[in-house]
Amino acid sequence: MAVQRDVVVIGASAGGVEALGRVVRQLPADFPAAVLVVLHLAPGAPTALPEILGRAGRLRAVAAADGAPLAPGTIYVAPPDRHLLLDDGTVTLTRGPTENGHRPAVNATFRSAALAAGPRVVGVVLSGTLHDGAGGLCTVVERGGLAVVQDPADALYPGMPESALARVRTEHVYPAEMLGKVLDQLVRQRVEPVAVPPPSPALLLDDRIARDGVGRSPLSEHAPASGYTCPDCHGALLENGDEPGHYRCRIGHAWTAEALLAARGAEFERALWTAVRSLEERGEIAERMKLDAEARGHAHIVRRYTGTARECSAAAGTLRRFLQSLRPDTGAER
Repeated sequence: MAVQRDVVVIGASAGGVEALGRVVRQLPADFPAAVLVVLHLAPGAPTALPEILGRAGRLRAVAAADGAPLAPGTIYVAPPDRHLLLDDGTVTLTRGPTENGHRPAVNATFRSAALAAGPRVVGVVLSGTLHDGAGGLCTVVERGGLAVVQDPADALYPGMPESALARVRTEHVYPAEMLGKVLDQLVRQRVEPVAVPPPSPALLLDDRIARDGVGRSPLSEHAPASGYTCPDCHGALLENGDEPGHYRCRIGHAWTAEALLAARGAEFERALWTAVRSLEERGEIAERMKLDAEARGHAHIVRRYTGTARECSAAAGTLRRFLQSLRPDTGAER
């Protein structure tokens, strides 16, 4: 029996507020689908995104509330530090483990919508860095839903759209300015569901962990150790999922190889900035002690502290130049 695509899930990160505004501006007041929006937010950070989206377009935009029924023509925005999930026509908010360092995570929302609504889902990936949403969009398509992606050339940060297109084939690739009208056309179509295989145990486990977290971990019974540690809790990461390069720790934090590499890069950079500060402070202390030694007439001690200050200054300068060369926009300690 034909069904209507009445669930739209949208994921974004850096550059996403601007893209979201352009999308919702084109949605009509009688838009016949519910819209779930996930934007990466820092835990505890206040967000005015519901108000921004409400002013940008004609649809009602609200901060998602646990247990709220889905209503067409309403935009539900994931709050900070909560996964936004779909469950039998209602919104569910959880504090399940972070995924690639994010809560809310786009993949968690897309995955839950795909399992709950199957062919009724349209998944949309907008501007952002790295690749959150790519795996979830793949799941949406595998469960019979439809993939829509912002044109990477139109995105302020093309990483998420590019990663999505690397995983999912779709003809629906448009600038954000056109996506609202495209979505309005897609959700008004009735489609015949296609037969799909049952969801894999790994997919069901990922969804359950996002909802309930991990008790006595089922991962540890069969999953091999990766040899890596979790950036969130520093526990051992285990191989996870149907694809290589996917990991979870016993707490349930999920990482892909790409996100793990980025997290390790950030740790490395922070460690080097700490080394710069330590070297500069050591050099300043040596300079002060040199002045004290000069005042006392201890020439041999003056030479020693002068050498120490010079070495620290040179090493700190080398590290600082290296760190500032890592990214064109790196101009301050991180």
